[in-house]
Amino acid sequence: MAYLLLNGALPNSSQYQKFLEELKGGRSLPPRLRTVLEQLPSTTHPMYVLRTAVSALGCMEPESNERQGVKVATRLLAILPTCLLYWYQFAHHGHRIEEESGATDIASHFLTLLHPGYKIDETSVLALNTTLILYAEHEFNASTFAARVTTGTAADIYSAVTTAIGTLSGPLHGGANEEAMELIASMSNAAEVPDRIRKMLAAKEKIMGFGHRVYKQHDPRSDIVKELVQRFAQEKGRAQQFEIAQAIEQTMLQEKKLYPNVDFYAGLLYHFLDIPSGLFTPIFVLSRVSGWCAHILEQRADNRLIRPVAEYVGPTMQPFIALADRK
Repeated sequence: MAYLLLNGALPNSSQYQKFLEELKGGRSLPPRLRTVLEQLPSTTHPMYVLRTAVSALGCMEPESNERQGVKVATRLLAILPTCLLYWYQFAHHGHRIEEESGATDIASHFLTLLHPGYKIDETSVLALNTTLILYAEHEFNASTFAARVTTGTAADIYSAVTTAIGTLSGPLHGGANEEAMELIASMSNAAEVPDRIRKMLAAKEKIMGFGHRVYKQHDPRSDIVKELVQRFAQEKGRAQQFEIAQAIEQTMLQEKKLYPNVDFYAGLLYHFLDIPSGLFTPIFVLSRVSGWCAHILEQRADNRLIRPVAEYVGPTMQPFIALADRK
């Protein structure tokens, strides 16, 4: 999927193997970037860690010309999981991880660095990889548009990706999967869901993970993730949490005619993969960087400065009063 987005066509066998080797070869951190990551406190939001990492890498490995776009995009796709988990393990557990996992795919690499010493099963890799594919690209959402605005000024690719990460860090764009998981975890059984949700709605509280600006009915990506969650719930003996999630889905449909989007069940899936909730939205970045970079390259191919027109709605013409006469 990432190769398709960055190159415009699916790879043949040799191109695919070469791409995997480029990803494996691009995972190690420059020594100075390790130093930067080690200076960030454990209280730093992981999204800000990624924002800082991309900006710092842009200073250490600057883009010399626009023809390097795909090369830089591949490097970002390879290195961002390492950046995130190097900081996470150092800041939260006090040790420096081995940056080379030996994994060929991004999902395996991420899970290996997150759970060092544990054997990563194929089902978990498939589940995480599925969400990475679903998250990779989704047209002109806020972060993608922000990246294109930055690119439109002829800024470098690092600046555009930093812009996108900053935009995604806002709670009205990213973080729905984390908040959805917090809501599910706050309930003890499915029976309490209807009353709880109705009270939240009556209090004008927002239920995250429902509704979508594009999908007015239901988000087709959600069905895929829900199926994975159901499988994990059965295998891991966590049927109760899945039942709670289903009850929330049913109540929101009854009360607000809203369907879950991809984020609602993704949070529960990541929880079943023993991924800390603070890393949920950063996982989105690890995937969407391929889509962002595809848009950046497309914007460069036929660039126009993006300059929206504003309609002025402020005060009408005011008389000028000399400073000495102002009260």
